[in-house]
Amino acid sequence: MKMLVIPTIAAAALLAGAAPRLAAADAKDNWTKNCASCHGPDGAGHTKAGRMAQVKDMTDAKYQGAFTDEQAVKQIKEGFKDSTGKERMKAFADKFTDDEVKGLVAYVRSLKH
Repeated sequence: MKMLVIPTIAAAALLAGAAPRLAAADAKDNWTKNCASCHGPDGAGHTKAGRMAQVKDMTDAKYQGAFTDEQAVKQIKEGFKDSTGKERMKAFADKFTDDEVKGLVAYVRSLKH
């Protein structure tokens, strides 16, 4: 019985170490599938849809310093409307879990220069 405990513990440790890497991969995949069409693959927003929606440059450290992680989570979940009420970003609350939203925020933070 003792022989089974050690491999099980080792396997659990390996899986626990892989979890952050899997989450990062999931965040990049979610970005690519759902965000890059407007924000661009690099986050700079240099896309036709990005220009139309007037997205901000997520690679700009100064811009990123202008909002908190909590504000980013809220915007991803609730979307964004401009001062005239026009939707600039759709809401993703029904698309992503809380952990996926947190992963996206961490991914956005990794884009800044």
